[in-house]
Amino acid sequence: MKHELPALPYDYNALEPYYDEQTVRLHHDAHHKAYVDGLNNAEAKLAEAREKGDFALVKHWERELAFHGSGHILHTMFWENMTPNGGGPATGLVAEEINKFFGSFDIFKKQFSAAAVAVEGSGWTLLCYNPIFKKLEILTAEKHQNLTQWGVIPLLALDLWEHAYYLKYQNKRAAFVDAWWNLVNWADVNRRLEACLK
Repeated sequence: MKHELPALPYDYNALEPYYDEQTVRLHHDAHHKAYVDGLNNAEAKLAEAREKGDFALVKHWERELAFHGSGHILHTMFWENMTPNGGGPATGLVAEEINKFFGSFDIFKKQFSAAAVAVEGSGWTLLCYNPIFKKLEILTAEKHQNLTQWGVIPLLALDLWEHAYYLKYQNKRAAFVDAWWNLVNWADVNRRLEACLK
């Protein structure tokens, strides 16, 4: 089955004033859709290679699969990780785990924000659960097809590609990061963490 662009869980303008309607519309309908289309194309080309027994371009199509597949997964999470009237300190289980591994929500927020602002060029900052170490980690993925630890499960994703914020925030990435904290959907992050711990 082909992958499809998921509908946003809210209206295009629902994240105003922190995330503007024009950027949300362009980001979702054009950029996220391009990842979905690229993923479908890579899977089709790999299926064709298997049918023909011709793997001359396997390295290229597997890179495309990793790039577009990761982009689709992370963008889907990015949209679900935000909600109108969101933000504030973490709640529930994720709040307990943040306190355990980072000392406090404020320390966690400072580290996550610093990591986000420091991403070189394009990429993501992620709060992840590492099932091997049994702990939360903040990781950055400057090339989102190359995560920095195998086996981690992303819980909270912040897109730091310029297309995510440039129309409103231009080159003021730190201002975008500060605004984004007002949108975090802690209920969604908790749902993801609870699934990890089952």
